[in-house]
Amino acid sequence: MKKIALSLVLAGSIFAADNLVQSIDLGFTNTTGNSKTTNLNGKYALAYKTIGLYNQELKTKFNIQAFYAKNDGVKSNEEYTSYLGLEQFIDDGWLGYFDLNWLRNPDFKNYNHKIDTSVGIGKEIYKTDTSNLIVKLGVGYSYYDFADSTPNDDFASLNQALEYNNKLNENSLFYAKLNALEGFDDFTKNYEVWTTFGLKFNLTDSIHAVMEEQISYDNQPPAGFKKTDTKTIVRLGLSF
Repeated sequence: MKKIALSLVLAGSIFAADNLVQSIDLGFTNTTGNSKTTNLNGKYALAYKTIGLYNQELKTKFNIQAFYAKNDGVKSNEEYTSYLGLEQFIDDGWLGYFDLNWLRNPDFKNYNHKIDTSVGIGKEIYKTDTSNLIVKLGVGYSYYDFADSTPNDDFASLNQALEYNNKLNENSLFYAKLNALEGFDDFTKNYEVWTTFGLKFNLTDSIHAVMEEQISYDNQPPAGFKKTDTKTIVRLGLSF
């Protein structure tokens, strides 16, 4: 189905280091909705901060994740996601941003490929030594390649963002994320909502633990698929 959409995105803002920082996480994820399993979960992440335009900070973040499970030798979940985010600060908390998201889950969400991009401006409206809050406004484009016979779909969107992180103490970070998409064709029926919130604990200088909850709701999912999916994630990671 063709649709033009209005989307609202709350995604944890990018906290990148002065030098390149990478991490590898492994853990377990409990899912409900289109798959009800306990999955192995792996994640690779990269963060980098440097000086870009106008002698202001340029922040980069990249990650790729995999979820996989088998029950009695039969695959019960398999999903791959990746994310690339750029934030170029300009002046007085103003910034330009670019986001690219990719998802593959043909068996349990009907997506061979789901690609979402967004580019726009933002404003850091609140910042202390331990927390920050950023709002963003931009335009986006999404492309859906379905695994069944459903015709491929693409649409343009108006994107907003609200991002929050709070460093609770020297060893723990709280983050919250909220995403929503509302189709211009029918705001009351064609919409999606995603929420993510979690805690990251530094156990040592290089080892950390993550507890995270994700909830997604699609009011018009692919035919035969459920509207709501959840993930409860527990991971142990190594930063280097």
